[in-house]
Amino acid sequence: MRVLLVEDDSALGEAVRHGLSLEGFAVDLVTDGTDALHAVEVTPYDALVLDRDIPGVHGDEVCARLAALPDSPPILMLTAAATLTQRVSGFELGADDYLPKPFEFSELVVRLRALGRRPTAAIPPVLSRSGVELDLFRRTVRRQGASIRLTRKEQAVLEVLLRADGGVVSAEQLLDKAWDENANPFTNTIRVTISSLRKKLGEPWVIETIPGSGYRIIDQADEIS
Repeated sequence: MRVLLVEDDSALGEAVRHGLSLEGFAVDLVTDGTDALHAVEVTPYDALVLDRDIPGVHGDEVCARLAALPDSPPILMLTAAATLTQRVSGFELGADDYLPKPFEFSELVVRLRALGRRPTAAIPPVLSRSGVELDLFRRTVRRQGASIRLTRKEQAVLEVLLRADGGVVSAEQLLDKAWDENANPFTNTIRVTISSLRKKLGEPWVIETIPGSGYRIIDQADEIS
């Protein structure tokens, strides 16, 4: 999942960004509402973690503006305000979820993964194709019942491919969804990650390279030439 974290407390923002990265999220961090609105304009995020009290454009206005867009990412609002009235007002602005500060990091992770399952078409908790299964909450991978150990980045790439349900995913789309804004698009990191993932999933190969287009997970009835 590609996540935009909007937090003006630099220490907290970096800590959350680092923790989410270890959990397999690709996270971009901005510190004010103006930068948040700009970031959403240029990047297709899967979710937004939005601190309510931020400088520039206030978090409430950021939430309201984004919620009015037809393709807005789901918004998880963070705030130190914990009264029922304040929480209700957050939902009324268009937030999809709400987490008061201080919060347990594990709860933030679970809530983000739940939001990631709320696109236009419902996403099941376990993604599967060609005998490969990825449990989105337990972060476990199996093929034909056998457990497979993947790095967080390999899991992130596998998730993007499985969500495509056999469709071709370009290198640019993988960068958008599985890497953060610091990724160098001119390196061979995608090719190396795909190669490692393909080997770990084992034979017969299930990840096909489509020259000039990208990658896809084949159907069990297909064969990779």
